[in-house]
This record gives sequence, C-alpha cells and structure tokens, in this order.
Amino acid sequence: MKQLEFDISSGSKSRTIASSGVFKIELIEHVGEEDFQSLIDISRHLAEDYGQSAILTKNTIHKYFNKSSSLPFIARYRGDIIGYIIGIPLEELGHEPWARIDENFGKHNTMYTYAFVIMKNYKSNGYAKMLKRVYLSWAKKRAAIRFITGHVRIGVSSKFTGDVKIINRVENWNGTCETFEYYRRDLRPDQSHLQKHNPPLEIRI
Repeated sequence: MKQLEFDISSGSKSRTIASSGVFKIELIEHVGEEDFQSLIDISRHLAEDYGQSAILTKNTIHKYFNKSSSLPFIARYRGDIIGYIIGIPLEELGHEPWARIDENFGKHNTMYTYAFVIMKNYKSNGYAKMLKRVYLSWAKKRAAIRFITGHVRIGVSSKFTGDVKIINRVENWNGTCETFEYYRRDLRPDQSHLQKHNPPLEIRI
C-alpha cells in the first residue's frame, strides 16, 4: 500500500474575513508548517476542559484544517495566532459512536464544531464572540448545512442564543470526569428548504 503523504511544505494560505484594529479573523485555505506549532500550543488550552485528545498534532491539523469540506478560522492579534474555531462534517467522525447515532449522520447537513479556543489573555475582549459569530454566519451560508453540533460542559449550552437543543449527555467525557452535553443548533429554524448565499469576502467588526 502506498504511504499517505501530507503536503505540509507549502506556506499558509488564508483570507481575512473580519477585522477590528489589531484583531482579525481569517478563513484558512491551507495551514503551512510554519503555523503548526502555534496551533498546537494554543490547543493545549483545551486539554484542561476537553482532555488530552483535544491537543492538535501535525496529522490532525492536516486532516481537519486542510480539507475543503472543513470550515476553519483563526484569530490573530497583532499578527500572532491567539485562537481558532473549526467545523468539520459530522460524517468525518464516523469512528465515534455518538456521531453514528445522530439522526442526521449520513445526511451531510451537519457541521460539528471540532474545536473552539481563544487564549485566556484575550477572552475578556469579545474576540471569542466575534470568532464564533463569523463561524456561524459562514456555516449558515453553506448550502447544504442546516445544523451545527458540538460538545460543551453541562450547562454551557443554556447560554447560547438561537434554536439550540441538547441531544444527549456524556459522562466522563474523554476521561475528564466531567459531564458534557451534545447540542444541536438549527441554523434555519424558520425555513423548510435550504437556500444558497454567497458569503462576503470581508466583514468589518
């Protein structure tokens, strides 16, 4: 069998989607090797809440960030990466039992929020809200996507706005000894059919 080769030699490619002074949000088209370590270091902030499996590796960066079906954004402050959010098709997680029993598995209408993190030093500036807002806006503008799902600590989803439902709860999520909720957000609760929109190239925030 031919060994799978990853193209990590080329540089990062992205488009600025939103900006406010020294802060900006970029839609990632390709993550180059020069940004791998920054993403890995930032992902360590997720380990306390989500377990060691939340820490990125070169393989998971390539698998989830450098895939056309994914929806990855990074946040930069004065040019440095301070956070990211990434959505992947639910079907990419077919190895997970909770994903396979989701009623929408196989319908290709659901984006799973694989990771969402902002470094602690920047959490009080509203940057996390901006990043999430851009992510949800672009997910909604993907013609096939109707739902966003994800796992959060119990009680967190009650603070979300929009049409959000708790699908189930998972005890001892990834060995954290914590209970997590699996939530589903309906991006088009008032629509009976999907409509396609072209997302703007840049939004000022």
